[in-house]
Amino acid sequence: MSNETFESVWDALEDTVAEAESMKLRSSLMIVLKQHIKQKGWTQAEAARRLGITQPRVSDLMRGKIQLFGLDALVNMAASAGLHVELQVLNAA
Repeated sequence: MSNETFESVWDALEDTVAEAESMKLRSSLMIVLKQHIKQKGWTQAEAARRLGITQPRVSDLMRGKIQLFGLDALVNMAASAGLHVELQVLNAA
């Protein structure tokens, strides 16, 4: 067993830095969307209508099925929910 430490769980799980960065962004968007849906008190059917997706897709979002969502889809859902997404690009450490 290695004593290697990672900044993020995604850094430990993914094979490449690029894959880890994508997963970090996707997971952040999913967390925000899930919190927004709960804060608004939307049912899954209401969330689906507002986000322009199906109720089973909302269920996948709420259950954290990250592998089923791309960045574009998550950004589109956030915009449909009335959220503003900003991207910050920094030099790698």
